[in-house]
Amino acid sequence: MITGLFTLLINQASSSDQSTPSATPATGASSSEAAGQKGSSGLGSIDDLTEQGGVLWEILVNFSTEYGPKLLFAAAWLVVGWFLIKIIKWFASRALRFKSIDDSVRGFLMSLIDIALKVLLVVMLLGAVGVPTASLGFIVGAVSLAIGFALKGTLANFAGGVLILILKPYKVGDFIEAQGFSGTVRRIEMFWTILTTSDNKRIIIPNGSLSTGSLINYSSESRRRLDVVFGIGYGDDIDHACSVLQSIVDADQRTLSDPKPLIKVVDLGASSVDINVRLWVESGDFWGYRVDLLESVKKAFDAEGISFPFPQSEVTLHQATSS
Repeated sequence: MITGLFTLLINQASSSDQSTPSATPATGASSSEAAGQKGSSGLGSIDDLTEQGGVLWEILVNFSTEYGPKLLFAAAWLVVGWFLIKIIKWFASRALRFKSIDDSVRGFLMSLIDIALKVLLVVMLLGAVGVPTASLGFIVGAVSLAIGFALKGTLANFAGGVLILILKPYKVGDFIEAQGFSGTVRRIEMFWTILTTSDNKRIIIPNGSLSTGSLINYSSESRRRLDVVFGIGYGDDIDHACSVLQSIVDADQRTLSDPKPLIKVVDLGASSVDINVRLWVESGDFWGYRVDLLESVKKAFDAEGISFPFPQSEVTLHQATSS
C-alpha cells in the first residue's frame, strides 16, 4: 500500500509538470493573460493536494480496517499474557521450592523461565498481528546471530552461570571474596551473582568473571582456623600470660577440642614478646569468636597486670661543645 502511494504521488507530480507549459509567453502577451495562467496553476495545485489527501485518507481507512482489529487483539493478548507470565512464575517458584531444589539453581531457573516466557509472548503477539511464522523464524535467527556477536560478554556470563551451577564453587548463603569484593551470596541469576556486604550493600558481579577468575569461599568448609597474636612486655611472665590465654580459650564453648588449641611464643619483636593463639571454630562462629576473644584478653591482661607494649624510640641528645 505504501509503495502504491509513492507511485501515485510520483505519477501525479510528473503529470502536473507535463501540463505546465515549458515555453514562456510571448513578449507581446498582456498582463491579464499572465495573471489568468497563474490563477489556473494555483487552482491546479490545490486540486492535486486535495486528491493526494483523499488518497492518504483512503490508505489510513484501509489500514485501520485490515490491521485495527489485529492490533487491538494483540494489545489484549499483551495484557493477558503479562498476567499469565506472573502466574506461571509464581507456580514455578512454588514447585521448585517444593522439590527442595538448591537456592542457587532455583534463582537461575527462575531467570531462565522469565526470559523464555517473555520471548514466547513476543512471538505470539507478532503472529497475532499477521507476521508470517516462516519469515519470523528467519528474522529471529538473524537477530539472534547479530545479538550474539554484539553481546559476546553477555553470552559468556550465561555460560559462566551454567558452570557455576554445575561445578558449585559457591552457593547461596556462602561468604565469598572475588574481583576485589566480599560478601554473602544472595542470588545466582542467569548473567550475574548478587552479593550483600556486611554493611548491607548490594554488589552485582558478572558470572563470566566469577567462573574464570580467582575466588575465595570462606563457607566451603565447616570449620576454620583462627590465629590471633598478642604481644606482652619483655618484663612480663610468659608462662603466666599463656595460662591466662589458655583459660580464656577453654572457657568459651565455641572452641573446638580437635585439633587442640595451641598457644606458643612465635616472635621476639622490637618491643614485645609475641604469643600466637591458634584454635579451630565452626565457620559460622569465626568473626564473633574473634571479636569476643580480643575483648576478653584485654580485660584479663589488665586484671592480671600483663602489659601490652607499644613501639618506643629512645632519643639521645648530644650537646655540642664550643671550641
